[in-house]
Amino acid sequence: MAIILCLETATTNCSVGIARDGKLLSLKEDNSKNYSHAEKLHLFIQDVLKDAGITIEDLDAVAISKGPGSYTGLRIGVSAAKGLCFSLDIPLISVPTLDLLAYKLKGKSGTFISMLDARRMEVYSAVYDAEMNQIRETQAQMLDENSFSAYLDKTQVHFIGNGVEKFEEICHHENAVFHKQEFPSAKEMTEIAEFKHQKSDTEDVAYFEPYYLKDFIAG
Repeated sequence: MAIILCLETATTNCSVGIARDGKLLSLKEDNSKNYSHAEKLHLFIQDVLKDAGITIEDLDAVAISKGPGSYTGLRIGVSAAKGLCFSLDIPLISVPTLDLLAYKLKGKSGTFISMLDARRMEVYSAVYDAEMNQIRETQAQMLDENSFSAYLDKTQVHFIGNGVEKFEEICHHENAVFHKQEFPSAKEMTEIAEFKHQKSDTEDVAYFEPYYLKDFIAG
């Protein structure tokens, strides 16, 4: 059981949460079109600690969304997390960004595909079953009308993330369900971070780097 500060900065959503034993105590977010992470991340950290009645010395770990996502956003979040972990001598926990999107669909049936916008018709995506097991690795890929047909032909598929709008324009499969305007959040990080903390599944603070996934896979 632990008090964990959760930071999500992989997209335009600057999101900070504080959790005790995997339960969210306070959440602060700003999802403006322009990245606000540099200006607001540390202020949000102060706000959630104050709201929860917790001091920074009470923290048992810091959890960070590790990517893929915005290069600048990830760098800002990881730098803040590593600075806190070094100064407080506490563990760093990393959570795949696409997992956070999938967890927003928890309780639904079918297959879940998390999808973050990259550029033009490119996205970062990963595929999960209803038990939140990742059944296809994270990829950077070009979208076309036949993308994900292997899953769509078998079951209902839920697409979630800020890459959904571009795929909805070209995908007309009856099994496709689109969850638009959804962004990764520290809210979904709390449960995953607590589970990882219990298993001592942590990162080497000195050497940890975000997962940028720069190379694109066409198809």
